[in-house]
Amino acid sequence: MLKYMLKEMRVHHYVKNFLVYAALVCSGKFFDAEKLMPVTLIFVAFCFTSSIVYMINDIKDVEKDRNHPTKCKRPIAAGNISISLAIFVCVVLFVVATVCCIASRSLMASFLLFLYLCLNVAYSMGLKNVPILDVSILVSGFLLRLICGAVAADIVVSNWLYLTVISLAFYLALGKRRNELKKTAGNTRSVLKKYPESFLDKNMYLFLALAIVFYALWSVDPVTIGFYGLAAKGLVWTVPILCLITLRYSFDVEGDSDGDPVEVVVHDIPLMLLCVVYAMCMFLLLYVLHD
Repeated sequence: MLKYMLKEMRVHHYVKNFLVYAALVCSGKFFDAEKLMPVTLIFVAFCFTSSIVYMINDIKDVEKDRNHPTKCKRPIAAGNISISLAIFVCVVLFVVATVCCIASRSLMASFLLFLYLCLNVAYSMGLKNVPILDVSILVSGFLLRLICGAVAADIVVSNWLYLTVISLAFYLALGKRRNELKKTAGNTRSVLKKYPESFLDKNMYLFLALAIVFYALWSVDPVTIGFYGLAAKGLVWTVPILCLITLRYSFDVEGDSDGDPVEVVVHDIPLMLLCVVYAMCMFLLLYVLHD
């Protein structure tokens, strides 16, 4: 039963919530315990809240999921977990997430997390069937993660980084929709029938280009260089690494993948290695060479 519950909670998707730490990492103060603790509490709250969202969505779409080639294997759709048990677990997770928010002592971060929950519940209840709005809500989830972490740690984030995250999130969301449409011909998600494949294809790469441009502008921004000092001059050389990461990701998405970002990354070892190289370079620049 525990195995099925962890699968239903989408624990492997918690990797998305590490975006909560992005502002803290980029500030060069990741090892500051006073800032790390509230961000970690918000991270835990986000993990449990995202599980609530997944479970509510699966309860709402249980009949549709049973007709989906892969979603039919989800515990609720497959009958491995009862709806009543799933609701009970959602209540428990909500209580734990609330306790974490209170312990973080960040009212604004707690409010933003609650906003994330409300937006995604509304998404599950019907907004996911409205084109453009559906992907916008998915993008808001990534943005709220970044903002929550920044607010909890009391850190100001560069506008260039905000724009980078927004653009990259649109790329991921549109790519997921594109591959869902190609694999199922729109038979499992009604909104897919409203999206022309060419629209999704063109715009996902438009947002990818914007993401790389915004990131490059952040890396050479005088404010960034002034903040990080001499080490900031090396940030521009992380742009080619980001290009390689997105190229590899696009290569996977153009293949037989369903476009789910987590599934794409965890099943591609070269892509994971590129992400590790990027993380090591950023750590070196922001924590070792920072003056």
